[in-house]
Amino acid sequence: MKNYTKPIATTWTGRPSGEHAYLHEKVRLTDLNQPLPKTETRVFTLLGYACDAGVARNQGRPGAAAGPDAIRQMLGRMPNHLEETIHFWDAGNVHCKSGSMENAQACLGENVARLLGHKAFPIVLGGGHDMAYGHFRGIRDHLPTARIGIVNFDAHFDLRSNENGNNSGTPFYQIALDASEAGHPFDYLCLGIRKDANDAQLFKRAESLRVPFVEREDFSMHELTSVQMILLSFMERVDTLYVTIDLDGFSSAFSPGVSAPSPMGFSPDIAWESLKVIIDSGKLCSLDLAELNPTFDIDHQSARLAASLIHAVMHRMASL
Repeated sequence: MKNYTKPIATTWTGRPSGEHAYLHEKVRLTDLNQPLPKTETRVFTLLGYACDAGVARNQGRPGAAAGPDAIRQMLGRMPNHLEETIHFWDAGNVHCKSGSMENAQACLGENVARLLGHKAFPIVLGGGHDMAYGHFRGIRDHLPTARIGIVNFDAHFDLRSNENGNNSGTPFYQIALDASEAGHPFDYLCLGIRKDANDAQLFKRAESLRVPFVEREDFSMHELTSVQMILLSFMERVDTLYVTIDLDGFSSAFSPGVSAPSPMGFSPDIAWESLKVIIDSGKLCSLDLAELNPTFDIDHQSARLAASLIHAVMHRMASL
């Protein structure tokens, strides 16, 4: 695969224990150019989307292509509480060659479908949020008849028109167009939407597409019960769930190293409480984290947040 590079061992460093006490000792490097190892138990698999061409096209600040490895470096240092029978793989990175975001999306989708077909749980690391289109296409290819729900933790709808080309702001509009053409429902829920991050036309488009959303001021621990009810109602009507977390949805107090930072974002506690509801439904099939930009990160704070969320998701899923 010309848009793919296998994982690199030197990315995984940390305190040595000799007993797989840390994730850098637990991880298994898995080259997607080779047949996947056979397993009988749960497999969590990291796959990077090292591409920020969509961010550049959307007039954002570049640097998110380095996001996947930055997350790996923070995750590797974290303690491992997974049972020995639970597998943890690093499957390398999808790259964007010569600015061809569409080829990177296609490569991502192909590999997500392959991992799902192997009964692995993909965790895609970004990279620009344009990866959501490729990620979703992979899920759809694997589950052609399923009703797939998308939950997006984000300040932005990312429903911009792609009339003048695709970018990091168009992925869910592209998914909506594909769904309409195929006769599928477009089940898309946004959590953390900000009025200062979306113009009036985007709110109108969300309304026309019947997209439910929770605005940032209502996406807080003070409104936890309401948020939980919205999630439960949304999940009832879908067969499976794809969750995408845009790190620029968090307040820059927690996540400064992103493509579009803002102090007015949401906090990690409401995001985690929402994720617990999703995980406990048993419907979560795939996850990604988008827009980490290490160039602007402070003390690896955003990368640590991403790694902590991945750590928490894996361990809660493994305990079910």
